[in-house]
Amino acid sequence: MFGAILLIGLPIVIVTGLLSFIAYGPQFGQAFPADVGWLHLPYFQWPTRPSWLYRLTQGLHVGVGLILVPIVLAKLWSVIPKFFTMPPVRSIAQALERLSLIALVGGILFEIVTGVLNIQYDYIFGFDFYTAHYWGAWVFIAGFLSHAALKVPVMIRTLRHRSLIEVLRTRAADTEPEAADETGLVSDDPDAATVSRRGALALVGGGALLVAVLTVGQSTGGILRNAALLLPRGRTYGDGPNDFQINRTAVAAQITPEQSGDDWRLQLLGGTVPVALTRSDLAAMPQHSARLPIACVEGWSTVQTWTGVRLRDLAAAAAAADPNSALVVSLEQSGAFKEATLAGNQLAHEDSLLALKVNGVDLSLDHGYPARIIVPALPGVHNTKWVSSIEFVRDGT
Repeated sequence: MFGAILLIGLPIVIVTGLLSFIAYGPQFGQAFPADVGWLHLPYFQWPTRPSWLYRLTQGLHVGVGLILVPIVLAKLWSVIPKFFTMPPVRSIAQALERLSLIALVGGILFEIVTGVLNIQYDYIFGFDFYTAHYWGAWVFIAGFLSHAALKVPVMIRTLRHRSLIEVLRTRAADTEPEAADETGLVSDDPDAATVSRRGALALVGGGALLVAVLTVGQSTGGILRNAALLLPRGRTYGDGPNDFQINRTAVAAQITPEQSGDDWRLQLLGGTVPVALTRSDLAAMPQHSARLPIACVEGWSTVQTWTGVRLRDLAAAAAAADPNSALVVSLEQSGAFKEATLAGNQLAHEDSLLALKVNGVDLSLDHGYPARIIVPALPGVHNTKWVSSIEFVRDGT
């Protein structure tokens, strides 16, 4: 049963994780790791519709991954004797199975531990989390596929052997051990059962349900938002209409009020001549409002109403109509996401904005004042805050 659940859940985590890598724009060299050799995924422009696409994919990646943790641990517990079989290798076939187990168990434990720690404590590792998580994922995927190919027939045969309804009706007092078979997991002299099979399923299922209650609110919002106790990232709030999650504060980014004061100018590059606009200049341009989500790689998301100038209008103001891409640079001087490249479809979308306001008021400094990027379905870290310049690129030049 545990294996059947993981056979459904783990592919969801795998696919959504790889989609997250694509959403970062590896074709611009800004996904991590940037150079993955022959393991690179197909390059394509990440869609801007629906606007909640990244919120869905990354929410599933983090949410389902966390919910599966109790099931992964239970699955490992159920096969502990296999890890201590002596001699460890008796044949070439068993050696291949052992190798797949090393990749599977080692890979999934590495992905779980580093993933959970990255959610709770940002950048605590002595290595780049994104790079390690990506390569660790491929080790796990190789182990998962090979192990599934070997064990799915056994799983199907075992599930057919015993009725689930029968299992759910059987108490601990009536529970009997499995008959000895070739797996070697059944003791030669088993003690009386201390828990029924339905009890084991209920215990693990209850653990998974508890994790779900404590995590899904960060992505779905609503009344479950306050129950997301295991995921403190994004719990720094602003004031009034700016009262929503902040992943990186102005203090952490070393943004000073002087940098964002009256002397601030937005530099528009890529046209015939550079254009510099004050915040008053931007406010005098046609304004557009859109209700859009921000979704973070850690799994949390929030939906707010943003107001500002369309990016395609800024391209026109810079005499760089129909750009293929644009490099957005922040006032932030350090950090992995002080700049981001946007694709042509992201620039052209009618709701892609250089936002000046949120929920009808000026952005707070923590939320990116004097101006920030908001693009539908874009990973949160690429919705650059404290924008200092935008360089539009046309025809690959």
